[in-house]
Amino acid sequence: MHLAQHALRRAASASTVALLALAVGCAPQPEEKASGKGSGSTAETCAKGSLRTQTSGKLTIATDEPAYEPWFKDDKPANGKGFESAVAYAVARQLGYAEGAVVWQSVPFNKAFAPGAKTFDFDINQVSISAERKKAVDFSSGYYDVRQAVIALKGSKAAKAKSLADLKGLKLGAQVGTTSLNYIDDVVKPARQPAAYAKNDQAKSALKNGQVDAIVTDLPTAFYITAAEVTDARIVGQFENQGGTPEQFGLVLDKGSALTSCVTKAVDALRADGTLARIEKQWLSEAVDAPVLK
Repeated sequence: MHLAQHALRRAASASTVALLALAVGCAPQPEEKASGKGSGSTAETCAKGSLRTQTSGKLTIATDEPAYEPWFKDDKPANGKGFESAVAYAVARQLGYAEGAVVWQSVPFNKAFAPGAKTFDFDINQVSISAERKKAVDFSSGYYDVRQAVIALKGSKAAKAKSLADLKGLKLGAQVGTTSLNYIDDVVKPARQPAAYAKNDQAKSALKNGQVDAIVTDLPTAFYITAAEVTDARIVGQFENQGGTPEQFGLVLDKGSALTSCVTKAVDALRADGTLARIEKQWLSEAVDAPVLK
């Protein structure tokens, strides 16, 4: 009798454990803490001023040094002057961050979109959106439609170019890692190896010193260079957009950043309400049209 009761108690205990296990299995489990990653995550609320940024309550924005005109003014990104400085602060306000909550950081152009974790919330530095770069970083939607242009010294053979064919025999140069250099390689396809420079300043010096026949930059930069920096140079012409879609500059974010969707919404809102157009008119109004090289 004692053995039978003992067996009965053991069976009852086993049944209880099984029922508890089933109950636990069916009960709602605690959700894991969000990783803070996931581009375009629907979990991101975009609550103004309270995003999961590098520093709580602050928005860290990066750009290269020096910060060139007309994108920035007086090499001071924090002064709000110049097209990209003004866009950066407009995006910050849209996200709920006042001017005093914006922290600027210096990051070299190529490093901004290189693989690896970022120390900034977004980077703004005339970085064109491309499928190749999207493998390493996230982009916002485009904040500026851009074309590439050719600059040559006045009176030179290069300054008389009217077509892509006229450029093929020239020594051309551009900043390394840029779509400007890509246009030389992929569109012009010159007979001579193009020169690649770490900075636009070096490309400008090479042009002035006769080390290259012409250099390629984005069109607004070309207008500034010829108007204020290399005044004995002229814009030869601009390239057509490739593939039927405009080249666009986008804000660069860490790959899988939880901020990507919020920053994109901010840029889209600024485009929709006319803010981007007003900033462009204020800072890039001198970048008028130029002949198209075909």
